Amino acid sequence: MNGLKITLLGTGTSSGVPLLACDCTTCISKDTRDKRLRCSVLIESKDTTIVIDTSSDFRQQMLLYNVKKIDAVIYTHHHFDHIGGFDDIRAYNYIQQKPMPIYLNKTTCDGLKRTFTYAFEIPDQIGGGVPLIEINYINRDIININGIEVMPIPYMHGNLEVLGFRIGNFAYCTDTNFIPNDSIKKLQGLDTLILDALRYQKHPTHFTVDQALECALKINAKQTYFTHIAHQIKHSELEAKLPKNIYIAYDGIEFLI
Repeated sequence: MNGLKITLLGTGTSSGVPLLACDCTTCISKDTRDKRLRCSVLIESKDTTIVIDTSSDFRQQMLLYNVKKIDAVIYTHHHFDHIGGFDDIRAYNYIQQKPMPIYLNKTTCDGLKRTFTYAFEIPDQIGGGVPLIEINYINRDIININGIEVMPIPYMHGNLEVLGFRIGNFAYCTDTNFIPNDSIKKLQGLDTLILDALRYQKHPTHFTVDQALECALKINAKQTYFTHIAHQIKHSELEAKLPKNIYIAYDGIEFLI
């Protein structure tokens, strides 16, 4: 493999799509693009594999995409749909015989500790094991993982500062309703931008479609794909309305950089 391959493993909101017990036109759609797992990203070079977020569907995603090894996990934030698969890091500990390096800010680490207390304390007993990790705190500096350079992009998700990431001319910015000017500057000159666009209606912590369009025009990437899609959006209906060079992402879409 020359360069990097980036795969969006999940492009759905926290409840996934279809939503449980829902009979709306999106949830009963036969279009495979309307079947959305929780948000996660796979980054692959010839010899290195990185995952952004161990989503609630992490185990299913790793099996579906036949991911045999992971060299590092990077976290955007600690909401459960982005960390819910943390315990399944254990499988890679067994296979790789070492702790998993994880990269995250302190707020996210504190959230992991609250949710998965047993992984950060001396266990009561040794049974099925716990995920073994090596914590690396993210500040504003570029992360280098086996030669893959990842630039943290801070922005807001309601009242919570979370992280997007830029890798070369590709950037991933999920779970946001405000990207400050300093971060907008770091997103200039992109070939591909993946950007939060939850639904049409206003939301306190996510971009609406209209807000995402406004932000996409400001960043002005060569192509922008919307992610973190809720069941209020049917892929084919929104796709037909979007301007040139702006699209809707879907599970399994790949980008080469």
